[in-house]
Amino acid sequence: MIIGMYLLLEEGCVEVSRENKFLSTLTPGKVLGELAILYNCKRTATIKAATDCKLWAIERQCFQTIMMRTGLIRQAEYTDFLKSVPIFKDLPEDTLIKISDVLEETFYANGDYIIRQGARGDTFFIISKGTVKVTMKMPNSNEEKFIRTLGKGDFFGEKALQGDDLRTANIIVDDPDGVSALVIDRETFNQLISNLDEIKSKYKDEVADRRRLDAEFENVELSDLRTLTTLGVGGFGRVELVQIHGRPSKSYALKQMKKAQIVETRQQQHIMSEKEIMGEANSDFIVKLYKTFKDERYLYMLMESCLGGELWTVLRDKTHFDDATTRFYTACVVEAFDYLHSRNIIYRDLKPENLLLDNQGYVKLVDFGFAKKLQTGRKTWTFCGTPEYVAPEVILNKGHDISADYWSLGVLMFELLTGAPPFSGTDPMKTYNIILKGIDAIDFPRNITRNAMALIKKLCRDNPAERLGYQKGGISDIRKHKWFDGFNWEGLVTRTLVPPILPKVESVTDTSNFDKYPSDDDGPPPADTSGWDASF
Repeated sequence: MIIGMYLLLEEGCVEVSRENKFLSTLTPGKVLGELAILYNCKRTATIKAATDCKLWAIERQCFQTIMMRTGLIRQAEYTDFLKSVPIFKDLPEDTLIKISDVLEETFYANGDYIIRQGARGDTFFIISKGTVKVTMKMPNSNEEKFIRTLGKGDFFGEKALQGDDLRTANIIVDDPDGVSALVIDRETFNQLISNLDEIKSKYKDEVADRRRLDAEFENVELSDLRTLTTLGVGGFGRVELVQIHGRPSKSYALKQMKKAQIVETRQQQHIMSEKEIMGEANSDFIVKLYKTFKDERYLYMLMESCLGGELWTVLRDKTHFDDATTRFYTACVVEAFDYLHSRNIIYRDLKPENLLLDNQGYVKLVDFGFAKKLQTGRKTWTFCGTPEYVAPEVILNKGHDISADYWSLGVLMFELLTGAPPFSGTDPMKTYNIILKGIDAIDFPRNITRNAMALIKKLCRDNPAERLGYQKGGISDIRKHKWFDGFNWEGLVTRTLVPPILPKVESVTDTSNFDKYPSDDDGPPPADTSGWDASF
């Protein structure tokens, strides 16, 4: 079957087999290669025509382009509508985009009363299709006087967003085809509107600190590094524990990636983005990148070593964490996200495997291969992430932003408290279908407290704009949630708070907290001298 193609069978039947073993027969109406529409994946089965067949096909690139274009057109149209409304016209572009994301399109039939005079209301409407008539009931009379007609782009009910509104007129659908209106209620509106001072980052520039770090490693060469052992194995290569010649008191992690494999999987842009984002980051909750190197076969990233091991390994050994332990690790991630999101950087790969414990037991984010710097108020359409952690808007190709990280934070909380993520199927497609059914369809085990469940559900709202962390109060809303009552945030930031688990690290070369990996016997990978990595 063609790679990267989604197929719908209209006529005929096909046989499905795996490793020459017959599995099933598919008949008209069935779809083939549904994962291929989302991302580049290997085919898990062979499809063979058993009769003459007629198929409808769409390539992944074409599908994603259509979804992206329609999403951008809709967003532009909705924000243009909003700019024509007096109470919205002075709001910043990114706030207007957030409001446009939560506008719900509602249909009304001909003759329907959208608003009745005298009723209390908290809803604002913009007409996107069709016409309505405005009428008023005259004092001391049952007669309704016609006032005017409103059409596409016209709005009504805006006072309801600013306070309790007693409707002053009737709005009645006056179109044989009915009316479509974009609707937002006062509560949703108030949660999204921030003044500009609140939006400003609390972080000061840390350029001087970063420059000091860069200067410390300026003269280090690849030949100065001595490899000790393997810390991990990933998609593009290995992570080795190394020491720098003449610096025996410290050790570092060296991530080495096969250039040919990066090109083969078309991940060049992700790798360059990872280098740029990590090279500028300077947070105690993010693994530091000190220097990069390259040769004909590999790219190398010299990073801070966190010898406490992966949080995933600790979770696996303990099966699950209690409330207090989960709270500490979740708080570390909140601090990392605050740092990234204040710089418009989306992380997109949260999971226990990407959280490393340093020698003191604090957690740091690692692996920024899916991280991306976004333009203010803009979205991205690349499908990426671990299936169990992917937000619904990513699956549906609607475009996503930092709100997808808050979804994954809720998933992480659930996994730390129970030992398994809430959304999990036997294959990625089943997992995605479970995700699309929503968090409310998930049974929460009894050991998850009421407050923890409330926070998870607020983070895993289907609508990205409704997630805690993305609204008026920003990420502070997560810190203020009841589940975090009494938590010492200041102690976390100043690193005076004692972590729940203290890893045993005997020396700078102690790798006992990591799993053992066999040596790489594949031989050297092919060379790549095409030059795409010139700025690495």
